[in-house]
Amino acid sequence: MDKVTEKRLKLYAARMRKMIIEGIYQAQSGHPGGSLSCTDILAYLYGKKIKVDPDHMDDPDRDRFVLSKGHCAPALYSALSLRGFFPAEEMEHLRACGAMLQGHPCMTHIPGVEMSTGSLGQGIATAVGMAMMGKLDKRDYRVYSVLGDGELDEGEVWEAFMAAAHYKLDNLTAFIDNNGLQIDGANDTVMSLGSIPAKLTAFGWHVIEIDGHDMQQIEAAVSEAETVKGQPTAIVARTHKGMGVSFMMDQASWHGAAPKPDQYETAMTELDAAIAALEV
Repeated sequence: MDKVTEKRLKLYAARMRKMIIEGIYQAQSGHPGGSLSCTDILAYLYGKKIKVDPDHMDDPDRDRFVLSKGHCAPALYSALSLRGFFPAEEMEHLRACGAMLQGHPCMTHIPGVEMSTGSLGQGIATAVGMAMMGKLDKRDYRVYSVLGDGELDEGEVWEAFMAAAHYKLDNLTAFIDNNGLQIDGANDTVMSLGSIPAKLTAFGWHVIEIDGHDMQQIEAAVSEAETVKGQPTAIVARTHKGMGVSFMMDQASWHGAAPKPDQYETAMTELDAAIAALEV
């Protein structure tokens, strides 16, 4: 990845973060921590990688993306908006009665959303099904999914992982947003996951570990996944919950809380500064 592209993707991510905070603040409800931790991954996918056209969402050869951690919908919404699926102003009405953008993605009401998610574990299971259909239909599209590390507490996740490996779904790439925190605190305290890479390897996946905020590493991992044959790929991305907003970073308390007016001003000042630095 050249420096110009890397800078453009970082700017995409910075703008996403500002939209995430704006939407959650206006709604006074939502999940900023996990939305901000997976922002760089979605910025890379929608800013460069995924083959999808807002005007041709019925294209059978389009790539598919499923946000398995559906409560982090603001990250997906901001990525879709910047890709041209709907106006950015929709984020100002997040979670409002009658608005398009609700607390979890809905495939029947939101352009660009491939699957309604929110009940943890069901998203990756659906992504496995999409990848299976791609194989059966002899299509060359790829399927991408993002899971939270806390989501791995769900048994359905591991059933999906077993199925993906059994059916040799090498057209499936799953990102694990490994920020180490969930709603009740640290993963190791709530429900220890042990070594996520070791577990995924044991389940038959090709595993890559990266810094989930490094665009170069994200691209290298996605490119490597495309070369793997006979196995699905899991990209275990080390991230920071609340990335980009100083007082939210690595704080489990920001899993599902909206900023107060003074916190909103601080966050927006920081994000505006980040955007300005990248726009130079």
